[in-house]
Formats: sequence, C-alpha cells, structure tokens
Amino acid sequence: MAESTLEYRILEQAEIDLTEEPITITSYSCERSAGGRHDFFSEGDYWWPDPENPEGPYIQRDGLTNPENFTAHREAMIRFSMIVGNLASAYKITGDEKYMKQAMVHMKAWFVDTASIMNPSLLYVQAIKGKVTGRGIGIIDAIQLMEVAQSLVLFEKSAAIDKKLDADIKLWFSRLLQWLFTHPYGIDEMNAKNNHGVCYVMQTAVFARLTGNDSILNFCSGRFKNLILPLQMADDGSLPLELKRTKPYGYSLFTLDAMATIAQVLSDEKDNLWKYVSPEGKSLEKGIQYLYPFVKNKKLWPFKQDVMYWENWPVAQPFLLFAAVAYQNNEYYKTWKNLEHFPTTPEVLRNLPVRNPLIWMN
Repeated sequence: MAESTLEYRILEQAEIDLTEEPITITSYSCERSAGGRHDFFSEGDYWWPDPENPEGPYIQRDGLTNPENFTAHREAMIRFSMIVGNLASAYKITGDEKYMKQAMVHMKAWFVDTASIMNPSLLYVQAIKGKVTGRGIGIIDAIQLMEVAQSLVLFEKSAAIDKKLDADIKLWFSRLLQWLFTHPYGIDEMNAKNNHGVCYVMQTAVFARLTGNDSILNFCSGRFKNLILPLQMADDGSLPLELKRTKPYGYSLFTLDAMATIAQVLSDEKDNLWKYVSPEGKSLEKGIQYLYPFVKNKKLWPFKQDVMYWENWPVAQPFLLFAAVAYQNNEYYKTWKNLEHFPTTPEVLRNLPVRNPLIWMN
C-alpha cells in the first residue's frame, strides 16, 4: 500500500470517527459479573460449558474461543482505541485540532465523567464461570488502552489541549498503574512467563511514559533485558513458550509485536533496547530475523498451523515498521507496506493493539 493511499484511508476513516459518539463499558452489563456498573468485565476466551455437567464450572479448550462468552466490554474498549488512535493519526498528518478535540471527548467519557467512567482497576477480567470472578491473566485485555495513552502523549504538544482534562486523564492512568503494581492480579501478570508477562511490561511502560513515572520506566527496561529476553527467547531467536501453544504462529507475531513496542517506547540514546544483546547472545534483532521469513512467506512456517485464524495472519505487524526504522532495513518496510493495514477480523484486532504506528514514530 502506497503511503499516500494509507494516509487517505486514515483521513477517510477519521471523518467517520468525527461523528462517532462515545460508548463506554457502562453501556453493557452481564449478570455473570461480580463487579459493578463501572467495572470492566470479560470472560476467559478458551473456557466452555462442560458437556457432562452443563450447569457446572466451565472447562478449558485451549485456543478455541467460546463465542457465547461476554465480550461487550472488550469490544467497546477496542472501538475506543481504534477511534482515538485513528483520530490521533489524522491529527499528526494534518495538524487539524478538530481530530484531537473529538478524541478527547471519548477520553473524557471513559476516564473522567462520573456517569460513564471505567474504574481504574481490572478486578473482573477473564473470569471463569463456576471457578473465579477474575484473574491476573485478564490484565492483558487493557493493552487496548495503549494507543489511547500514546495519543494523549501526542496531543499534549498542542497549545489547544484542555489542560485540566489532560491532568484528569493522566491521574486515571496513574491510579491504574498503582493498581497494576500492588494488586495480586497485577503481580501475577507481571511474573507470567509467556506473552502475558511481555504485555504487562508493554502496557505499563506506555502508561508510565504518559504519566512521567521514571521508576516504572526503568523497571520495565530492566525486566525486558534481564527476564523477557533470557527466559522467553531461544538461542535461534524463536519464542518456545508461544510455539508450544495451539496458535503458535499468531502468538509468535503477537509477542514479537509486544517486544518491539517495548523497545519503541523505552529506547533512547542511553538505553537502546533495539541494540541490546543479552549475555546469552539473545536480542530483539535476532527475534525479528528469525520470524521475518515466515511473515514474508507464511508457507515456510515449519510448525503446526494455528487451530483458529490461521488464514487471517499476518497483517501489517508493527514490529516490521519499527524494526525497519531501527535497523534501517528496507525489506522489512516493503513487507509491512504490502500487508493488510485495516483488518476487520475481531480476533486480529484484539491481538493487534498497535494499529496506528504513525503515532508511535518519533
């Protein structure tokens, strides 16, 4: 896709987004939620009724999504992220403050207005009927807020921003960060060994940059270098914990996107994660070199196919663009340019939280 075409599509969608009204989690409820009206609620994707005990606790079928689970809050958050991220992209392209002002209308509804606000916690995420009312593993649902936070970082450069609203939104994210670092669910997710641990670092780094929390930014950088790379990457650059899942291809793409986003957010002249090599010789560059041939030509994939959504990947994975710039690699850029930039499959959108890479570029 040519750059001019991509910008046209962004601006075309932004004109639609200018007419969209905010929809927050308070518009939907589920009787299975143990939380209140302002609490985000979701259910574990791979949990199903037990055929031998239909009214009893759900049982797991890894990789197979139960279409009857409650997803309305997640879908509302994804919609929110997509609208704000696209409006922010249009603002960056044109400098027109109408896009910023409309994005802030949505942020105000989610983070400030008492009637529609979401509580800054994730107590009731990925619940399992008959087992638990929430789990640390569900914190991954909040990665959809990353492009909202990044959009505000961009908007703060405008003299026209509502400074009181800006401060109120950042206070909401500060409270969420505090919860993520103190509640047992947050600590569980922090210590997760697979993509969940990576996504915890990714989202907390994004929220910390918005709120100016240097201690958390330093924590995230250290965790990437000292735990994520050594424990999750093999010597050849593959991601064994993702390869053993029932959707190894999609999970590998998703996790590498998350790692690259961490590097994009945290890297500076003093601490460049794009160039970091662990004592064991593991690096983000090696991980991208390993996976790239299978993105360019999926037919080369040497492992089993994903049990669901195999045909829907890859799309314009953000790690390709970020790495193209970081490593001055035009092949990565050409591959990214020719992939799908506007996917519509809900599962792809859920696992592609960085959909507007323009707002992440310096």
